[in-house]
Amino acid sequence: MKVTVVGAGAVGASCAEYIAIKNFASEVVILDIKEGYAEGKAMDLMQTASLNGFDTKVVGSTSDYSKTAGSDICVITSGIPRKPGMTREELIGINAGIVKSVSGSLIEHSPNTIIIVVSNPMDTMTYLVHKTTDLPKNRIIGMGGALDSARFKYRLAEALEAPISDVDGMVIGGHSDKGMVPLTAHATRNSVKVSEFLSEERLNQVKEDTKVGGATLTKLLGTSAWYAPGAAVSGLVQAIACDQKKMYPCSALLAGEYGLNDLCIGVPVILGRNGIENIVEIELSAAEKAHMQESAEGVKKTNGLLEL
Repeated sequence: MKVTVVGAGAVGASCAEYIAIKNFASEVVILDIKEGYAEGKAMDLMQTASLNGFDTKVVGSTSDYSKTAGSDICVITSGIPRKPGMTREELIGINAGIVKSVSGSLIEHSPNTIIIVVSNPMDTMTYLVHKTTDLPKNRIIGMGGALDSARFKYRLAEALEAPISDVDGMVIGGHSDKGMVPLTAHATRNSVKVSEFLSEERLNQVKEDTKVGGATLTKLLGTSAWYAPGAAVSGLVQAIACDQKKMYPCSALLAGEYGLNDLCIGVPVILGRNGIENIVEIELSAAEKAHMQESAEGVKKTNGLLEL
């Protein structure tokens, strides 16, 4: 199993590290345009192998896509990160050109690969890959929902004063501060609805804190977060590589599901060796449906800024 990560910055390097440590891939290739940067990150990671007990080979490359040939899964993290006060949508101009070029180069050397898009605005960048490549739709996946759900569970555990292993919850919708739809009514603590433990006011606070999770970290760090995004990507990659049939909320191209068409947005999917093996439609309340529709309109508006 060969995995390529494009972008050796904080998110890409964290993603490569988590994949290597989990020891399910034979090779991870890190690629970047900055001379020697990916090679340095790869060497640094390889020097942790004996300490962390993994045998995954990590290789770095400066813009040489031939080294990515035969990749089963490719992750696109490249692009400019958010700065404090920026929205994900403001990144579209520069990142669209990068993602289009990168995806084309990856597919040239790995025509049967599965692509996971991380670059922001993530739903629109995932849609761009669909519209500018010939990959089947099950082989193009946007990462956002997996990360947003992890942040949701963190906030739920905090509010419940419970270990996070007790908590389950999901965020669907667009990967944006206004577009996220945290499903508080579906969230549980060991199969008991969290509404049994938390007031409506506290649950609303959890929801709002989740929606600004990325912006909160950007303000604190001065740039986008990297540990949780990297971990989210590694979870998706492992589910595909190991054919786990795990359910994650991911940005997928919809064709009627949830009453939506011709856009990529976060919905629950089953991930296995074919990528998205099934889109899971869950019953939403009237309020959740309205929020999902509003989120979809926001994504479509951003998609409209693309030059296809």
